[in-house]
Amino acid sequence: MGVLRIPPRLLDELRRHGEESYPEESCGVLLGRRRGGAGEVGEVVRCANARAGASSGRYEIDPRDLLAARKRARAGGREIVGFYHSHPDHPARPSPTDLAEAHWLGCSYVVTAVAAGRAGATASFLLAGGGEEDKHFRDEELAAAEAGPGGEAAPAVPAGGGEW
Repeated sequence: MGVLRIPPRLLDELRRHGEESYPEESCGVLLGRRRGGAGEVGEVVRCANARAGASSGRYEIDPRDLLAARKRARAGGREIVGFYHSHPDHPARPSPTDLAEAHWLGCSYVVTAVAAGRAGATASFLLAGGGEEDKHFRDEELAAAEAGPGGEAAPAVPAGGGEW
């Protein structure tokens, strides 16, 4: 199982974004580095939900925001290691639509459940597979801790186990 390390202040930031966006879905990009099986988040970039207000119950990162995040990553010597979004009044598990609309193989997808405007569980999933035909989400450990000198972080949010 892979791991996504994220400093507590950044985890709080993406969870707060979910609360502020409720009842719409929040969304954003996670910038950092991926080393072996571990992603290390150094920055959370809030993005506009291009589907907000459409009563779709879905999200789409505004393409202009995604382009700006890619440029920001390159300028800072980082890469896109993942994405996040909220699930208003639904569990922190990827939906079939989330899988159908996920295309960044090897990236983490972080989902926060938001019930009645309050953030609940947050979980991370790695988009695995060889291509569109066999892509699937694999549970990923979410470690909410500052990385130490060796890059180690203590797990704070356990993953659910399994593949989706």
